[in-house]
Amino acid sequence: MEYKMIFRLVVDYLAARFVMGVDIGTTSTKAVLYLTDGSAYESAYAYYPLLKENPEMAEQDLDDIYSAVLQTIKAVIQKAEIGPQDVAGIGFSSAMHSLLLMDADGHPLTRSITWADNRSKKYASMLKKSDMGQRIYEKTGTPLHPMSPLSKILWLKAERPELFQRARWFIGIKEYVLWRLFGEFVIDYSVASATGLFNIRNFAWDEEVLAFCGITGYQLSTPVSPTHQLQGLPEDIAELLGIDAQTPFIIGGNDGCLANLGVGAIRPGTATLTIGTSGAVRMTSHEPHVSKEGRTFSYILDERHFVNGGAVNNGGNVFDWALKQFMPSTIAEEEIYDRAMEMVSNIPAGSEGLVFHPYLNGERAPLWNADVRGNFSGINMLHTKEHFLRAVLEGICLNLKDVLDLIVPMNGKPNKIIASGGFSRSHVWRQVLTDIIGMPIEFPETFESSCTGAAVLCLQSLGIVESVDDAEELMGAAIEHQPNSENQEAYAALFPQFQKMSRLLNDFYGGDTE
Repeated sequence: MEYKMIFRLVVDYLAARFVMGVDIGTTSTKAVLYLTDGSAYESAYAYYPLLKENPEMAEQDLDDIYSAVLQTIKAVIQKAEIGPQDVAGIGFSSAMHSLLLMDADGHPLTRSITWADNRSKKYASMLKKSDMGQRIYEKTGTPLHPMSPLSKILWLKAERPELFQRARWFIGIKEYVLWRLFGEFVIDYSVASATGLFNIRNFAWDEEVLAFCGITGYQLSTPVSPTHQLQGLPEDIAELLGIDAQTPFIIGGNDGCLANLGVGAIRPGTATLTIGTSGAVRMTSHEPHVSKEGRTFSYILDERHFVNGGAVNNGGNVFDWALKQFMPSTIAEEEIYDRAMEMVSNIPAGSEGLVFHPYLNGERAPLWNADVRGNFSGINMLHTKEHFLRAVLEGICLNLKDVLDLIVPMNGKPNKIIASGGFSRSHVWRQVLTDIIGMPIEFPETFESSCTGAAVLCLQSLGIVESVDDAEELMGAAIEHQPNSENQEAYAALFPQFQKMSRLLNDFYGGDTE
């Protein structure tokens, strides 16, 4: 391909054969090294626990995260057996909505409070019911939910005032890591746009929102473009990692926006569905879109692209729960997933009337209710564990369709759908999702899409590609599934029942009704 030939010539001219994408996630950090044609060459992972001392808490240890970033970069360099001059740049992705407090001397006052932490739900709920809350949502594009740093700041201000008053800095986990490496407090527009504090139309901290929270822009990192470069690693860190101290680190974006970029879903009209531990539905546009009910997000990818959609709490984590409940304990762990898919494939679409709502962890889109819980309905005496397994898988996918239907009125009907995530290795799960959505779906072979997106921003920052629009050229082959007409018809009849019950559950658990 002519594009890839030009790409290779430019990188060879720079005397560097690789770029790297690093994704700082909720329970692991991933680093992927990419060849000059955009294909993955080597990878490394470092895992850490999500700290939960009570059901509402979800934090990360800062030293664990920092060590994981260093460990994965070093491991990739060593596994690839490359030299310090071989890496042209390193791009970063990170999970959204994290918050940690630091004092004036640079000492952390908290661990990283993650998106999954629900301790601020009272304040998110109060704000959601106010006129001020709606105004904040429309300015920031971040739904009013305990996931957001906005809600966490209000909670800390009210319930931990001594901590709040001591804080010089209110930052996120990527900012912390880059501060440790370079001594600067900077935040990319993409991560900033998911804080609930950032005006997505003028690309700046919103003074009205900050005043409402009782903080100032002086206490926040400086917002910069996702292509912003940091250089000048301490020599000892550079030597530890095996890279040149002047290797550019590109600040990158948030994991959701970069996941879209990483599968080449950069043009309006393309929708992406992701199922990992959690899940999301997203569409890219050239302007932000927010919903009247506050049930969707609009985050910045870069100065010309916005990613609109909804994230769900309940994805692969719920199916993992179902495996533990319904699969025989005698099956070896390495065989359990494939055996489960065999069992699911023997049950007809719709699980013969058994319907599952997957809200075991509360829910973000489409309900935005941290208190809502899961539900099986339509159970009869003929239902077996196989039915329950299939119903769980179907419920996860039906919930994604519910979110897709929510974002279509603002973004237009998609002409193309791309799906990714750990689930996509299963033919059965891919087909169920395709039948429920009722459109052909492409499943790309892209490896770690958020890392890929970070690498693409790295390429743009280095001048190797002109814009992120070139991401489509870097994508490899994809598997396409067509809907099974009989199953599609069954799910089309089931979906209105699923949606009606979800709203009843939301109302039962104290959520807002549409």
